[in-house]
Amino acid sequence: MRKVKIYITLKEGVLDPQGKAVQHSLHSLEYKNVGEVRIGKYMEVMLEDDGNIEQQVDKMCDQLLANPVIEDYSYTIEEVV
Repeated sequence: MRKVKIYITLKEGVLDPQGKAVQHSLHSLEYKNVGEVRIGKYMEVMLEDDGNIEQQVDKMCDQLLANPVIEDYSYTIEEVV
């Protein structure tokens, strides 16, 4: 069994209104040194190791988990003990 940790972020240049709202709120709380804030998604997927995990994860992200037009994704694979 493998644990896949998937990170999805907006592509560079894509506006992030949620990140802007968080940045504004942090500034209003006197965290003036906070620069740009970008919001993303994180998920964990447990998969049986069939020797084809990378291909499966790429396909899952491209078909459902990420919007390839505006989002990038990366992932790590860990063995579950």
